[in-house]
Amino acid sequence: RDWTLGLGRGWGWGVVLACCCLQCLLLRLGPGLLSQDVCGVLVQCQLREPTQGAVEPMQIDVDPQEDPQNASDVNYVVENPTLDLEQYAASYSGLMRIERLQFIADHCPPLRAEALKMALSFVQRTFNVDMYEEIHRKLSEATRELQNAPDTIPESGVEPPPLDTAWVEATRKKALLKLEKLDTDLKNYKGNSIKESIRRGHDDLGDHYLDCGDLSNALKCYSRARDYCTSAKHVINMCLNVIKVSVYLQNWSHVLSYVSKAESTPEIAEQRGERDSQTQAILTKLKCAAGLAELAARKYKQAAKCFLLASFDHCDFPELLSPSN
Repeated sequence: RDWTLGLGRGWGWGVVLACCCLQCLLLRLGPGLLSQDVCGVLVQCQLREPTQGAVEPMQIDVDPQEDPQNASDVNYVVENPTLDLEQYAASYSGLMRIERLQFIADHCPPLRAEALKMALSFVQRTFNVDMYEEIHRKLSEATRELQNAPDTIPESGVEPPPLDTAWVEATRKKALLKLEKLDTDLKNYKGNSIKESIRRGHDDLGDHYLDCGDLSNALKCYSRARDYCTSAKHVINMCLNVIKVSVYLQNWSHVLSYVSKAESTPEIAEQRGERDSQTQAILTKLKCAAGLAELAARKYKQAAKCFLLASFDHCDFPELLSPSN
């Protein structure tokens, strides 16, 4: 009776439940997705207990300019982690895997060195030389802190691996050669005026720039593919590529804009009732991306609606999220 009374006054408890779920999601998100003050707001919402017998109003969709918590960020530190780092990292792919490991390193001192070692190993599978050098610097600092910490038992293998300058130089050359080849291929495709080849050429260039860590150029290439899409499937693929890079860049308005473009395609907009597995998977990716954008904008009500429309059974977006989120 009590909870139905609360729903009768407005569905406030539903929002509380949704925000509790969002808090669990936020605890696993990295810095490339959300600002830390959002996590603080949700933690406070859960910890604040309503007076017995009264329905406490909850403030949602706060204007960031009016929110005093927006003025300062809180540094969250986890001292006693229970996380299986290897299993956690395996849930993600590409840049997001490296970003998540760096986030753990920043906020969990006991796992800092291990997370950075894993990130260093993963980044060497890419062309992202700048990130490799940055992570190596962080790992060297973390190792020195570990060695100088009081009451620390020396462990074997505590020294960081030396900076692999040979790999750095070889990778830079390989990246440049591949870029020249992809650029030449694209020029040839344009000379032949075959739309499908041109579209794939832009996508290949975008993939390469993303692998190099050049997010701005990756976004430009993915966006240019729009003019050469010949089917709704191509449009959806282009939108997902732009959404992915826009999340990395934290360009949330861009994310919402391209979610809307993808949802307006016939494959998504015209289907009613039961959707096939492929369409449901695409829709889930779009709703998750939109939920992240709304959450970053502190629009918790809209974020909750987006996440509730996502299908857990079709949540396969390791470039941004994992089902464990």
